[in-house]
Amino acid sequence: MLRVVPSFDRIGDENAFAVLARAAALAAQGRDVVNLGIGQPDFPTPAHIVEAGIKALRDGHHGYTPAVGIPPLREAVARDIHRRHGVEVSPDAVMVVPGGKVTMFMAILMFGAPGAEILYPDPGFPIYRSMIEFTGATPVPVPIREDNGFAFSAEETLALLTERTRLLIVNSPANPTGGVTPKAEVDALVEGLAAHPGVAVLSDEIYGTMTYDGEAHVSLLAYPGIRDRLIYLDGASKTYAMTGWRLGWSVWPKPLHDAARKLAVNSFSCVNAATQWAGIAALDGPQDDVAAMVAAFDRRRRLVVEGLNRLPNVSCVTPKGAFYAFPNVARTGWKAKALATALLDEAGVAVIGGPDFGIHGEGYLRLSYANSAENIARALDRMRQFLSERAPG
Repeated sequence: MLRVVPSFDRIGDENAFAVLARAAALAAQGRDVVNLGIGQPDFPTPAHIVEAGIKALRDGHHGYTPAVGIPPLREAVARDIHRRHGVEVSPDAVMVVPGGKVTMFMAILMFGAPGAEILYPDPGFPIYRSMIEFTGATPVPVPIREDNGFAFSAEETLALLTERTRLLIVNSPANPTGGVTPKAEVDALVEGLAAHPGVAVLSDEIYGTMTYDGEAHVSLLAYPGIRDRLIYLDGASKTYAMTGWRLGWSVWPKPLHDAARKLAVNSFSCVNAATQWAGIAALDGPQDDVAAMVAAFDRRRRLVVEGLNRLPNVSCVTPKGAFYAFPNVARTGWKAKALATALLDEAGVAVIGGPDFGIHGEGYLRLSYANSAENIARALDRMRQFLSERAPG
């Protein structure tokens, strides 16, 4: 019998892909399924970005690139950061990677080991905890609470830091809750981190362009006091509807950048060349399509929150960012994962149970409103009928 190393017994999964596969299987059987489970925009990649990728292929960009990314793209990332956050970043600090997860993987590998502690948001993106456990480090959940608008609490976060803490992961705007942490809370976190100079910070800002109701996204890059230990994560998947292109980027402090480069050399070598040229078109080109997508998400956000709050025994705070709603279903009497399974199998609505995002996710579902208003309305009607007629169990 072949035996892999024990760390693979600890590695987790991302249930959104399992739900996507189950929904596809039901559709193949002729079932009508409305998918509010997967976290990807339902818009096509803007045409000028697609054309830039095609042009790169026609121009002969078929070979390896530098492991950290082509210089013009790293320069474009630096310009974008300056435009959006008012922060100067050297292109030499930028790393181009195949999607956002790679930056998580690298950062957690650098700081995760038996005896170390890594703090992560809970409920939060499931890959955080999965990779922490893979390294043998101790995962320490930072509760993300509904009564705080699903923003993180600086006081609660700082209280969890110990002499064993090596890495703190923060995410705003947040998956799965849609929470956006206000500037005062970020200020307090950064001020408190001054007493913990040995703790690195991974700031997942992949949804940074998607905020609503005048809420401003606050980037940790704007805080000079932690720049020497801050890893910034961003990418093209959500903002530019490029999930399948696999293009992300990160900014690393100088002592860690070369370690990240070596991990790239030893794993994926480089991001494919044509995608990188498309990324330049995304960042430097017109942003009208981005604005239109965010406006559409905003309209759908209002529709889904209003509809959820009309369901029997369901309540939903209004998300301030990303494209997710995180309704509280505890009063329905259902366990969240059992409800998600029943909604898919019996009502034809794909959602994700809150416990797939952490121990504090029980009592909640995640719905992605990256779907048409028509489909969202159909899904809400089905959920209303199901909850009105079907007893828990």
